[in-house]
Amino acid sequence: MLKKTRVVIAGLFFLLITLLFLDFTGSVHMWFGWMAKIQLIPAILAVNAIVLAALVLATLLFGRIYCSILCPLGILQDLVSRISSRRKRKKNRFSYARPKNLLRYGILGIFILSLVAGFGIVVSLLDPYAAYGRMATNFFAPLYRWGNNLLALLAEHGNSYAFYSTEVLVKGWLTFGIALITLIITGILAWKHGRSYCNTLCPVGTFLGLLSRFSLFRIAMDTQKCTQCKACEKKCKSSCIEVNTFSIDHSRCVACFNCLGKCKFGALKYTAAKPAKRAKTDPQAEQPGLSRRDLLSLLGLLTLSATVKAQQLQVDGGLATIEDKKVPDRKTPITPPGSLSAQHLKQHCTACQLCISACPNHILSPSRKLSAFMQPEISYERGYCRPECVECSQVCPAGAIQPITPADKSAISIGQAIWIPDNCIVNRDSLPCDSCERHCPTGAITLVERDPDHPKLKIPAVDKELCIGCGACENLCPARPFSAIYVEGNVRHHSI
Repeated sequence: MLKKTRVVIAGLFFLLITLLFLDFTGSVHMWFGWMAKIQLIPAILAVNAIVLAALVLATLLFGRIYCSILCPLGILQDLVSRISSRRKRKKNRFSYARPKNLLRYGILGIFILSLVAGFGIVVSLLDPYAAYGRMATNFFAPLYRWGNNLLALLAEHGNSYAFYSTEVLVKGWLTFGIALITLIITGILAWKHGRSYCNTLCPVGTFLGLLSRFSLFRIAMDTQKCTQCKACEKKCKSSCIEVNTFSIDHSRCVACFNCLGKCKFGALKYTAAKPAKRAKTDPQAEQPGLSRRDLLSLLGLLTLSATVKAQQLQVDGGLATIEDKKVPDRKTPITPPGSLSAQHLKQHCTACQLCISACPNHILSPSRKLSAFMQPEISYERGYCRPECVECSQVCPAGAIQPITPADKSAISIGQAIWIPDNCIVNRDSLPCDSCERHCPTGAITLVERDPDHPKLKIPAVDKELCIGCGACENLCPARPFSAIYVEGNVRHHSI
């Protein structure tokens, strides 16, 4: 019963959190956006004390249920492992494996140091939630949108507009490659060894494993009833049950409950721990490891890392005669409204790509710069940051992009528009143009006469006190291949 309940809850959670990355209407985020916010690393970066306390308490009570129910990457591994067992027609394919503690704690140490020092690239690569987010955004989302577009095409032929087509894009090939490598590594390990990734390479699993050593409820083995048939050991995808010594490594047990249904003699139970008996029957409890004092120190370090406080104007005005716009060489990247500053985004973002997936204007893409690797960056070749849209601020689970309203957004300056005279068709082709002035939502651009002899030829003047950097002028500028006006990011956002 415990296993069936866990599987149902985990499957439902996996489906809904995957839909968060697939949905382009915003309706799923409205109801289930909280699922992303209860992931461990986003909660740490957002300094969400309530979520952190709840996750720690749940682990101290019930063991690593986070890994078996809430973590989407863990559930994905379970799916791969289940398919593998059916393909190989070998359900009992696991055996006890000694823990690779040096590797586990080494990676955890590197992860914590990266959190403290603000090395976002390391945190992003090792965070399981962010890793799954990149997979969902790069692999599942395009398939989902192609399916939607097919339904829209069929509905159109039936004179129905229940569906509408949407653009299918790969937002960054480098991020796509990293997501593919992560999928291959986790997929191979899950196919062959079950949850070995979670118990060897994942810092979240290692950290929660330290907590679960002191959990109140856990799998207990009755040595009087055990016949050492090893049925439970062969079913354990965490490879943490050693029947020969009647021991269970609770730091690696993910509370999947597979072993309970496999034991025919009632030797295994999920019950409250009994410390007096555990010392006799659980050698793992006597093995050297972190003490409770060390564990409290580690919790304090993780809390500290969430609060520790851990930039480039030149545009190539090439005159290539092509229709597609090229990306200007911004000295300072543009970060989403609500991110406060490039530094704030760097310190809190997990690079899960949820904001990129949710952006309806297709202006967010993963950065290729090492300092902000795979974190969201704005560019205006395909659209601009519409004043009424605040989707990215509503879906961010880590507090990297603070929630804002459309009214807030209209007063936040994320960048400054800069005019490039050599690119402007008024100067280049002697043609009148008022596109930038006409489309500026804040009235920051006005046209002034270029010279008295040609009163119809007017050039833009930018009022820096009114410009919010939305990119409407850059996106809608008719100049090619580079816009005659582009937005340079603000290192710190400010109100106009």
